[in-house]
Amino acid sequence: MREAKSWRNLWKRHLHFDWGRYGMKMKPFMGVAFIVMLYIVYRTTNYQYLQTELDSRFDSLYSSKDYAISHTSLKGLPRGIIEAKSDLELKPLWSTTSSQSKGDVSSTHNLLAVPVGLKQKRNVNTIVQKFLKENFTVILFHYDGKVDGWRDLDWHNKVIHIVAQNQTKWWFAKRFLHPAAVSIYDYIFLWDEDLGVQHFNPRRYLNIVKAEGLEISQPALDPNSTDIHHRITIRKRTNKFHRRVYDSRGSVKCSDDSEGPPCSGFVEGMVPVFSRAAWHCAWHLIQNDLVHGWGMDMKLGYCAQGDRSKKVGVVDSEFIVHQGIQTLGGASVKKTSNNADLSKKHTAVDVRAEIRRQSTTELQIFKKRWEKAVKEDTWWVDPFYRRKQIQT
Repeated sequence: MREAKSWRNLWKRHLHFDWGRYGMKMKPFMGVAFIVMLYIVYRTTNYQYLQTELDSRFDSLYSSKDYAISHTSLKGLPRGIIEAKSDLELKPLWSTTSSQSKGDVSSTHNLLAVPVGLKQKRNVNTIVQKFLKENFTVILFHYDGKVDGWRDLDWHNKVIHIVAQNQTKWWFAKRFLHPAAVSIYDYIFLWDEDLGVQHFNPRRYLNIVKAEGLEISQPALDPNSTDIHHRITIRKRTNKFHRRVYDSRGSVKCSDDSEGPPCSGFVEGMVPVFSRAAWHCAWHLIQNDLVHGWGMDMKLGYCAQGDRSKKVGVVDSEFIVHQGIQTLGGASVKKTSNNADLSKKHTAVDVRAEIRRQSTTELQIFKKRWEKAVKEDTWWVDPFYRRKQIQT
């Protein structure tokens, strides 16, 4: 019995000793495994937190700005029936043999949108005819309310007419050119009406834009144009196109070291041309309440879908003449006010001066909004500031 007990005691001591050695060997492994588990839990938790933060930021953006309908409001519809996009193509009330045979003749779609007044009817007629020949969809924004005055033109029923008294191009664009409504168009021309197009061909222009990869562009201005504000927009006779300007005159010096507007990556607000992707961005840049659009041209490069010094340009071989005819707002009007002795006093209101004053005010507001947005959006990094830092 004693011998049996001694063997059992020896076996227990041996087993205890083996487990002790095994435990000592396992401790480092378990420590490493524990650290790895902690790291995985940390990364997973951190990812979920960041994702939640991003979702909340975008959810608050869309809900506060009313940019999109929440997915929850569409839950009552089967997914396959949802049509999220539209276009500005005119449709017949019923299908005919001729309309069916025409079908969709062109695989590409492009849009011309112009604010117009009856005083520039002849000029607009020339522009529209050129673009219709190249199978463009045309939409006219009538800021003077006089739509009937255009009915004698052959193309009157082939274009879209929208009327709103004394509204600007940017007011119309923000309300009627939503990206979802113009998503089928490869390029969107958002032009003023006081342009001479004798030396301009839309098809040849787009061939250059596509070949050079320009997301935002404009035709160059003839040097004899009225109201040239930036030298980069002036036509270079020997060039097909250009992306920057060199100029040592004036308050802004443009050299090889100059980065950004108005030396490079810049087009003016009178004749911009946007690709579909660039317009999707630019539409969101337009401020709903700032109708004159001043200051936007300096920021359009951020919508160029990449390096603005490469994807923004001015086409020289297809150029226009800016005539500088200002008709929006009409002529100066008389304002009546009563003085102390009730005699009527008539004073003329300089409409153009008032519009310029309002535009200047809106420019300051836009600048402050941009600065505020940059300061508050801690996730946003200025891509061009970064590139400039790298170059220096």
